[in-house]
Parts: sequence; C-alpha cells; structure tokens
Amino acid sequence: MTESTWIFGYGSLVFRPDFPFARAEPALVTGYARRFWQGSPDHRGTPEAPGRVVTLVPAPGERVWGLAYEVEAANCDSVLAGLDHREREGYERITVPLARPDGSTLAEAALVYLATSDNAQWLGPASEEAIAMAIAARRGPSGENREYALRLAEALRAMGADDPHVFAIERALRRAG
Repeated sequence: MTESTWIFGYGSLVFRPDFPFARAEPALVTGYARRFWQGSPDHRGTPEAPGRVVTLVPAPGERVWGLAYEVEAANCDSVLAGLDHREREGYERITVPLARPDGSTLAEAALVYLATSDNAQWLGPASEEAIAMAIAARRGPSGENREYALRLAEALRAMGADDPHVFAIERALRRAG
C-alpha cells in the first residue's frame, strides 16, 4: 500500500479513535442514518445483557456526520487489524465516499464499519425511550453504555452536527437520571 487510507468514524471513533492518524476532518456520508440498533456484547454490555451502540442504516436522502481519519500507509495494516478486532461483533468493513462540510469531496472511497440486520448482535429498531432504558442499564468492559451515548452526543454537538436520533436518546437518558 503506497497511499494513505481514510477511515470514517461515526460512533466511538468520533470521541476515542485509539489509533495513529495523520489528520482528522469533520466529514459526512450520504444515504445513511445513524441508529442505536446494534448490540454490544463485548464493549458496552455483556453477552447476557448487550449494550446498544450505533450503526449506519440505509436512508435515502439522509446524511451522517462524523470524523474522517487519514491513516498513513505505514500504519494502515496495523490500524485495520486493530479496528477489525474492535468492531468484530457484527460489523463489516465497506467503502463509502466522504464529503467535507462544504460539500466538496474528501475521499472517493473511505473505509467505514457498519452492522447489518443479518448479524447475530442486531437489536434493531425500538422506541427512543426503550433504547435509552436499555442503554442506562448496560455496562461492559469498555465502560457504561450511557457514557458512550452521552459522549457521542457531546462530540457531535461540538462539531456542529445535528443528529435527531442521537440527541433524542441523549434527552431520554438525561430524563432517566
């Protein structure tokens, strides 16, 4: 590999990338929505009580804001091996085009991890209140599921991104105490 690789983060990678990168830029993907529909039996929950974490689901006309990380070629294999392990419970790696906030192209083919409904950890849709109640009650080796959801909302707000689903879950969590 002779060129750098772009990796798009839209969940915990927004606030905890945990890998070396040359630079990070706010970016967006179109045609998807971010949803707390994936189970986390290994990070924000347990096999008996999986947490809820985000994935991208197809949604024509929608867009998802996150951070794009440029990974130098010398680090790419080790970064991808680490991410493959981190995202092992139901996520697959695909390529998507990335845009900058001004609409210009950042990358024609960036890597992103997403979970689809055919994986064993898929929890699927639920009401915002039900999702928040599950998140409030879960904890795993990476910490409280609540912390994940609140940190994601804070990071998105800090970059000026609007995500009605994430912010609704945040409000429900704060109401729950």
